[in-house]
Amino acid sequence: MFQGSTKLTLDAKGRLSMPTRYRDALLEQENEGRITLAPHPDGSILIYPRGTWERIHAQLMASGSRLLRLAVMAHAEEVELDATGRFLVTAELREGAGLNREVRLLGMGDHFELWDEARMKAHFAKPDNARALAEQSAAFPF
Repeated sequence: MFQGSTKLTLDAKGRLSMPTRYRDALLEQENEGRITLAPHPDGSILIYPRGTWERIHAQLMASGSRLLRLAVMAHAEEVELDATGRFLVTAELREGAGLNREVRLLGMGDHFELWDEARMKAHFAKPDNARALAEQSAAFPF
């Protein structure tokens, strides 16, 4: 399970280093060190281990939504972690998500979200999002 928030820095070539605490799970046999990066309509990049992406891919194909498939699958990229755990975020994905040098990797259970640090803060500060979070957390049994 992936959880937590890690501040990372994109290098000049658009590469990120996957935190050590996640590498073993991503290198296990099912995943083979391969991850799929896909844009989310909210402006983040979704990062799926290979096994999880296969399930998401099947759900997208069965969804019947051509628009959703265009938005996600047409821009998805499969990449492989190198020997040091680095991976490339393509220029197209970086541009679409507004990624600058400072980014935030969020563990979301079976996948990750990658956000530009400033864009993430602005997203969660929007009144509609803050209100929705307050409503949803009030109903959740912590």
